[in-house]
Amino acid sequence: MTTETTIEKKVISKKAKEPGKYKVIVCNDDVTPVEFVVAMLVDVFNHEERQALTLTLSVHNNGKAVAGVYPYEIAEQKCIDATNMARLNGYPLVVKAEAE
Repeated sequence: MTTETTIEKKVISKKAKEPGKYKVIVCNDDVTPVEFVVAMLVDVFNHEERQALTLTLSVHNNGKAVAGVYPYEIAEQKCIDATNMARLNGYPLVVKAEAE
């Protein structure tokens, strides 16, 4: 008695997608001072002071601005770091991440 087994192979061809990028957005409020936002952008987002001031004025004038674009994990950590810095200093600053 002979037993033959046929095995079919399915090859699934999927390309790995690049991880999505996330914008970290700083939102305006009426309490957090300009000086603090500039310092936060320098400390957390590594902006130069002049660039941080320009970005802060954009937040003030437009209601929000993008502080940077990062992979998800880094964007989330930047939001946490910026929010913690604001809360430790008693400010209600909102920093959030949105898919690009």
